[in-house]
Amino acid sequence: MKARNIGIDVKQPEKTCEDKNCPFHGTLPVRGNIIQGKVVSTRAQKTAVVERQYQHYLRKYERFERRHNRIVAYNPECIGAKEGNIVTVAETRPLSKTKAFVVIEVSK
Repeated sequence: MKARNIGIDVKQPEKTCEDKNCPFHGTLPVRGNIIQGKVVSTRAQKTAVVERQYQHYLRKYERFERRHNRIVAYNPECIGAKEGNIVTVAETRPLSKTKAFVVIEVSK
């Protein structure tokens, strides 16, 4: 089965899957934000928790502080991100109460 073009310049997965919630082999559309982060947990089935770190400027003290947030993302079988990987996630329609992102590429 050939992977479909999702409209984002990312590497196509080498494996195939029969998952309807896969953006490459299913019918899940991606739109909106595209975020890079590190996978910190893959304990839940087909789910990856991605942590993104950034700096926030405090005008009062004229300094930056480190902040982070965690995004729960759907992890398709054909991509199979593991803990410690740097991944790219894209926004999609809500898949569950907390999941509204899907992993589209593993960088490292």
